Amino acid sequence: MKAVLLAAGLGTRLRPLTLSMPKCMVPINGKPLLGYWLDSLRLAGIGPILLNLHYHADQVKQFVESSGHDDEVQMVYETSLLGTAGTLRANSGFFSEEPTLVIHADNFCLSNITDFIKTHKQRPDSTEMTMMTFLTNYPEQCGIVELDTLGIVQSFHEKQSSPLGNIANGAVYVFESSVIDFICTQEKSYLDISLDVLPNYCGRIYTWSADGFHIDVGTKVNLEEANCYIRQLGQHE
Repeated sequence: MKAVLLAAGLGTRLRPLTLSMPKCMVPINGKPLLGYWLDSLRLAGIGPILLNLHYHADQVKQFVESSGHDDEVQMVYETSLLGTAGTLRANSGFFSEEPTLVIHADNFCLSNITDFIKTHKQRPDSTEMTMMTFLTNYPEQCGIVELDTLGIVQSFHEKQSSPLGNIANGAVYVFESSVIDFICTQEKSYLDISLDVLPNYCGRIYTWSADGFHIDVGTKVNLEEANCYIRQLGQHE
């Protein structure tokens, strides 16, 4: 299965740390966030991988080339940000008729990607994508989903001040080719998965609850939580 790692964001909430590095290169216990994703995808046998670059692109490129993963990764540079779905549309030639793993690389995720993909293969026939979800302590910072008894998304609420629950979109998906086809028909210049794609698929999004530690490291509090988790994990091994 092919994968897309969306890694071009500016990471403004992590400044001043991200003034000198892109968010995907922020270290967690000394290892860049992107490195965890590349290792996880290799372990699951996923590839090739499309990686979009923009902010501090040279740092990302140098890391990938020295990481041992460069033969698996196709890097594409965006002169201006296209949005998460806009990147998929701009690289439509990368995709095939097979499902694709689509990942927001600013999440730190220790879940079993192989099991996630297996769940997608066993999803209800009425659904066209599978979304990884997790329980969040900060629902106002997340996209919150409401599910039916089968685990299918019925409504989606993006970063609301009064959240309707704490089941959050983990921003890791498996898209069927029909979802990519839909994205490619959209005409907005800047296209976002959460705002411009997901609302069109309510009732057609299956979910899988993350079976490992999962957090958006886009804030200083969350980044420290991820660092603490890995340090504690190392102490217990």
